Amino acid sequence: MIKRVIARVQTLFKRKPKRAGREPKRIPAAEHSINRELVSRSALRVCESLQKAGHRAYIVGGAVRDLLLDIAPKDFDIATDATPEQIKSHFRRAFIIGRRFKLVHVMFGQETIEVSTFRALVNVDRLIDEHGRVLSDNLYGEQNEDSARRDFTINALYYDPTTGEVLDYHEGVKDLRARRLRMIGDPAERYREDPVRMLRAVRFAAKLGFAIDEATREPIHRMADLIENVPAARLFDEMLKLLTSGHAVACITRLRAEGLHHGLLPLLDVILEQPAGERFVMLALSRTDERVRAGKSISPGFLFATLLWNDVLVKWNARLANDENRIPALNLAIDETIDAQTEKLAIQRRFVADMREIWGLQPRFERRTGRSPLRLVEHLRFRAGYDFLLLRSAADEMPVALGDWWTRFVQASPEEREQLIVEAASEKGSTPVAGVGTGTRRRRRRRGRTGDGAASGASSE
Repeated sequence: MIKRVIARVQTLFKRKPKRAGREPKRIPAAEHSINRELVSRSALRVCESLQKAGHRAYIVGGAVRDLLLDIAPKDFDIATDATPEQIKSHFRRAFIIGRRFKLVHVMFGQETIEVSTFRALVNVDRLIDEHGRVLSDNLYGEQNEDSARRDFTINALYYDPTTGEVLDYHEGVKDLRARRLRMIGDPAERYREDPVRMLRAVRFAAKLGFAIDEATREPIHRMADLIENVPAARLFDEMLKLLTSGHAVACITRLRAEGLHHGLLPLLDVILEQPAGERFVMLALSRTDERVRAGKSISPGFLFATLLWNDVLVKWNARLANDENRIPALNLAIDETIDAQTEKLAIQRRFVADMREIWGLQPRFERRTGRSPLRLVEHLRFRAGYDFLLLRSAADEMPVALGDWWTRFVQASPEEREQLIVEAASEKGSTPVAGVGTGTRRRRRRRGRTGDGAASGASSE
């Protein structure tokens, strides 16, 4: 205990020159291109409230980077010298969160502003695992120390919306103009502290179209195995950011090039090596990118359903080859795929439920007679299942005619739907497709009941 106290005192003395030493480059509003119209009013309110209370407060990180690139930020983070408890005291709806490092979420309606306290550069009490990954680190420090703790130079920029100044400690603006992604400090050491930084490097480079600095890029391939030590929940969050960035295709391509696709989604590398699977996945990702860039909503459940579908399909067809009943075989294939994935990736339950329903609806699109189509369009997940069917058709996994029929059915009037059902019933034969038409048990003919006028052979879904 005494040794720890002595070490902390020594650390504080060592830090004094750093506090007074490194000064940031101050870039006035006249020299940068930040458009204040792109700045969140909620972020402005947080900064103004903390500054009025006598604290320093700045918009920091990705929001400043995007503002300098004339991109509207998705979210805003604030850095301040106020402690979490002090931050919380200034706002009615504020919540302290986090274990590894405490943060405050300040709520304004549906918008959340994340506020962090400046972090110290050296903390002898911080907890690390045997691989060097930081587990807990809640020692607060000065702004220059906080800047050195951030990952990339372009994410270590501070914007004071009151004065309009940008504070730059690590030539981040210069790297932005050179379209270069560069790690602050020793890259190998920073990756060891937090292996997720390797994924972030790929995501930022793909999203922004930046080149990764050679010193930053070199350790990634040989240190990729460290990603195995990242908690599944955090890995899932990072993967979701990557896939919903609007640049998922570029991200997956870069992941492959850097050898980082292993361990993110088990079997993703196998899927991408199979022509049919790769075509389907890349088509799904490209359409997701289009929706994100157009400002449309996307469903994480649908996205992960597309990524893992090829694995379900392979397992399903393998069971059908053994003459298993078609629907139970599909359900078992789904169970096997989900169980394999959740060992590595903490996919949230609500997303898993969406995935199961989307997959489970696919055989029902084959049934276009009787009341089945009318019941199917009333299903809560019909639209997601229908979009999934169209994706399969576009990837030549299903007949294009089937997708066209359902498109006409969706747009048709009640009378036109009845006619489409009649047309479907009059079609002779069917084209075998993946997961369909093999190993299917014959349906028993229901016996008609005598004496009560009931019709025999009633249609069933």
